[in-house]
Amino acid sequence: MRREYLDLSLFWNQSDLERKLETYKAYYNQHRCHSGLAGATPAERSGVPTPPIAKLESYSWRQHCNGLFQTPVPA
Repeated sequence: MRREYLDLSLFWNQSDLERKLETYKAYYNQHRCHSGLAGATPAERSGVPTPPIAKLESYSWRQHCNGLFQTPVPA
């Protein structure tokens, strides 16, 4: 987490850090694929329904962690 997020982010105080860590936790558990889970997210493994697969001809990008990470979503 440090190399992937904290080394790329600035935070001003403890509450700012806590807020940014909460947004990263949501991204990490709900949107980021994990190689140790065969490409699934922790949310998918826990039984949460998967989001629809984005069609390449019509999609947009969802930003996470103030634009540091992006995932495709259907438009």
